[in-house]
Amino acid sequence: MKLKRIAVSGFKSFVDQTSVTFNAQIMGVVGPNGCGKSNVIDAVRWVMGESSAKMLRGDSMTDVIFNGSSTRKPVGRASVELFFDNRLGRIKSHYKQFSEIAIKRVLGRDGKSEYRINEKRVRRKDVLDLFRGTGLGPRSYSIIEQGMVSRIVEAKPEELRAYVEEAAGISRYKDRRRETETRIRQTRENIERSEDIRNELLAQLRRLKRQAQAAERYKKLQIKRRDALTLRYRLRFDAYTDQIQAQQTQQDQSSNLLEKAIAGQRELEASIEQSRSLHGEEQDKLTDIQAAFYKAGADISRFEQKIEHIQLTSAQDAKALTEVNDALSSINMQIETDQALLDQASLDLNTLAPELEGMNDALHGSQQAYEKAHHAFN
Repeated sequence: MKLKRIAVSGFKSFVDQTSVTFNAQIMGVVGPNGCGKSNVIDAVRWVMGESSAKMLRGDSMTDVIFNGSSTRKPVGRASVELFFDNRLGRIKSHYKQFSEIAIKRVLGRDGKSEYRINEKRVRRKDVLDLFRGTGLGPRSYSIIEQGMVSRIVEAKPEELRAYVEEAAGISRYKDRRRETETRIRQTRENIERSEDIRNELLAQLRRLKRQAQAAERYKKLQIKRRDALTLRYRLRFDAYTDQIQAQQTQQDQSSNLLEKAIAGQRELEASIEQSRSLHGEEQDKLTDIQAAFYKAGADISRFEQKIEHIQLTSAQDAKALTEVNDALSSINMQIETDQALLDQASLDLNTLAPELEGMNDALHGSQQAYEKAHHAFN
C-alpha cells in the first residue's frame, strides 16, 4: 500500500489547491524554515483521523484552517485528500477490490468535520479501521517525526510492544477483540437490563392480569346491574303507563266537566250581559237623580249660607246697637255731670265777679304806679 498523491486546500499554509505527487520509492521535501514542510506530514496525520490539536501544533482544531495573511483573506474550510495505491490488496476490507483508495477530510469554521472514502461519506472510526494492521495511522510507527526516534528508544516495554504489534499486523485483531469484548460487555449489560425489564414487565403483567380479572368481574357485575336496572326501569315504566292511563281517563272526565262549566259560563256571561244592559239604564236614571239631588243640595247650601249671613249680620247689628245705647247712656250721664259743673261754675263766677273787678282796679292802680316809677327812674 503506497501513498501516491496528496491534495491540500486551505490547510495551514496551503491556502490554494495544492497537489503533491509521490512517484518514487523515496522522496524528500526540502526548503527553508517556515516554508511548510511539516504541514505536509500534519496533513497526512490529520486526514488519517488525528483528533488532537496539540499533535498538529495548534490550540484548537480550527487552527488548521488558513487564517489569512497580509495579502490573502482567511478561508472558510480546510480540505485534505490522500490517494493510496492498493493494487496489492493490502487493505483487508470491502475496499480491497479498489486499486486506488482516496481518503478525504473536510473541516469548516463551525467545527464540523467530514470524512469521505472514495467520495462516500464515512465515520472517523471507519477511517481508523481501514488502516489498522497496515502500519499507517495518525500516530503509527510509519510516520516518524522529529524526536520520535528518541521516544522509541526511550519507550517502555508496553509502548514498544504496541509498536511491534502494529508492525506485525496484530493490533487490528487486538482492537477488534477489545471492541468485541466491549460489545459483549454492553450486550451482557443489555441482557441484565432486559432481565430487569422482563421482571418488571412480568410484575406488571401479573398486576395487569389481576386488573383484567377485576375488570372481567366488573364487566359481569355491570351486566347484572344493567339487567337489574332494565327490569327496574321496566317496572317503573309499566307503573307510569298505568298512572298515565288513569290520569288520561281523569283528564277526559275533567275535560267533559270543563266543557259543561264553559257552557254554564257562557250562559252566565249572556245573563251578565243582559244584567249589564239593565244596569246601564238604571245607572243613567241614577245619574239623573244624583244630578237633581246634587242641585237641590247646592241650593240648600246656598240658602243656608244666606241664612247664616243674615243671622250673623243681625247679631252684629244687635251688638252694635247695644254698644251705641251704652255709649249714648254714658254721653247723657257725662252731659248731666258737665251741666252740673257748669251750673256750679256759673254760681262761682257770679260770686267772684265783684272780687275780680276789685282786683282789676288794684292791678290798674299798680300799673300806673309802675309807669310813674319808671318815668321817675329814667
